[in-house]
Amino acid sequence: MADFILIDGDTVKFNPAFALATVSVQDGSMTGGGKSTLNGSAICIEGDETNVSVPGCSYTMGSFTTPGTGTLKIDGLGADQTTTKTKSGGKPILLKGSLFTAKLEVQQPAVDPSTGASDPNPQYPGNGTFETTNDKWKGT
Repeated sequence: MADFILIDGDTVKFNPAFALATVSVQDGSMTGGGKSTLNGSAICIEGDETNVSVPGCSYTMGSFTTPGTGTLKIDGLGADQTTTKTKSGGKPILLKGSLFTAKLEVQQPAVDPSTGASDPNPQYPGNGTFETTNDKWKGT
């Protein structure tokens, strides 16, 4: 099924629920690494999603109500977010699609203020979506 092609500068939107953690999410941005361009912007190809990193996001989880911080990253693309036919430089092109899987990598654990204990989890799974400024070109 055809969907809009992602281009350099498109927005990465993370959903705030990461398993049991609640994250104060911030948007990320895609950097296009494709050889092809749309309206002067490089298109995004498979692998560009691994460069998305949004540090400094605060989170809490359960009794760990003193916020910790972590970095949001894309963990994997949805099946509908890469092309099977359309390529750039021999690589699949990234599409808007539905949901990607994401992760929050904890840098500073949240703390339980009543006990002083730190959250033992090194990361939390989540998801998110892409927003594209491309409303004309689709790939399959």
